Amino acid sequence: MFKCLCLLFFFVSWLSAADFLISEPDSLPAVIKKLQPGDTVVLRNGTWKDANLIIFTSGTAEKPITIRAHTPGQVILTGNSRIALGGKHVVVDGLWFQNPTGEDSIVLRADSKKLASDCRVTNCAVTGDAPAVDPTKSSKFLSIYGSRNRVDHCYLAGKTTVGTTMVVWLAEGLEANHQIDHNHFGPRVRLGQNAGETLRVGDSKTSMFSANCLIENNLFVKCDGEAECISNKSCGNIYRFNHFKEVSGTLTLRHGNNCRVENNLFAGAGAKGTGGVRVIGEDHVVTWNRFQDLTGDRERSAISFMMGVPDSPSNLYFQVKRAIISRNTFSNCRHNIVIGMVGDKKASLPPIETAITNNLIETNLGEPFEVHCEASGITILDNKTGKELSTGVAKIPITEVTGPVWRQP
Repeated sequence: MFKCLCLLFFFVSWLSAADFLISEPDSLPAVIKKLQPGDTVVLRNGTWKDANLIIFTSGTAEKPITIRAHTPGQVILTGNSRIALGGKHVVVDGLWFQNPTGEDSIVLRADSKKLASDCRVTNCAVTGDAPAVDPTKSSKFLSIYGSRNRVDHCYLAGKTTVGTTMVVWLAEGLEANHQIDHNHFGPRVRLGQNAGETLRVGDSKTSMFSANCLIENNLFVKCDGEAECISNKSCGNIYRFNHFKEVSGTLTLRHGNNCRVENNLFAGAGAKGTGGVRVIGEDHVVTWNRFQDLTGDRERSAISFMMGVPDSPSNLYFQVKRAIISRNTFSNCRHNIVIGMVGDKKASLPPIETAITNNLIETNLGEPFEVHCEASGITILDNKTGKELSTGVAKIPITEVTGPVWRQP
């Protein structure tokens, strides 16, 4: 009797979820209206050109609605294709955007009022493998709105146009709390101007908002678009267990306060202009990171502190206050800790109430500290230097699997 009841329960549960196979974009709106929690929309394999997929629906935490490729990596969206996702508890899985020409390939909102929350984009790719039709046209590969969304195990590479590869957009009164993890950010060529970041969290207008995003276990390879590989422009974010490989740029705490940069690996392999972390603003913590074989100088040093602008507007440089730089390892870097870089002619405020303690600094190439400003507001204590310390490395358990499981670049 018990076995019969279990089989009946399984059968009823199976019946409660439905799969909808669609072969063309025009079929999607009618299917979206029918969806119930636990349902799946399957996109038929093939090339979908200029497909505008607008999805606004809701599942539940236990029974999300899934939009997926019939075979991961074999639904290829080209041209002006995009997917606009709004609602709650919806998963997008296994899609591949090739050489996109639109403003956004993946955007986590159906429109300006229909944002995504508790949604997930996983196992997807956006790649620019061909020269851009119009390199001056601003675009993003992926834009995140709403709250508590997750982007994971995706591959984004080859962007050649103006605009950040991935952006987190913030709104007043709405904490983002997004999770961006286990993604592979592949090569991006030098843009030669601003707006070539690989990841930006917020913007100068929303930089004092609490975003509280978690960016962890991502791989950044040759993301050389501009000096800021990551541009932090919000408060309360955590960057941990990420691997920066031959990146000509830095993780820049450009605007916002109270962020943590911990247990990351910045491995330059001697490539030109490779850097680490740039510090601006208040209450940041940079700890347990390893900086190795970096060649960048000034703002692209292993760690650099910027000078602040008095009464700075939101788009310039706030004074560094109460920063903690501790338990990091520097090995074979040309410029290790540089204090007092000037990014604006009005900048005159040095870091204050700041502590640089218990770091291991190998000095084969560069001096441990380069101080270009008045430094009485900085405590430099219990740091150790010497080539024998190069093995004193923070352990950084970078997850091996990054990017889509169907396409290991």
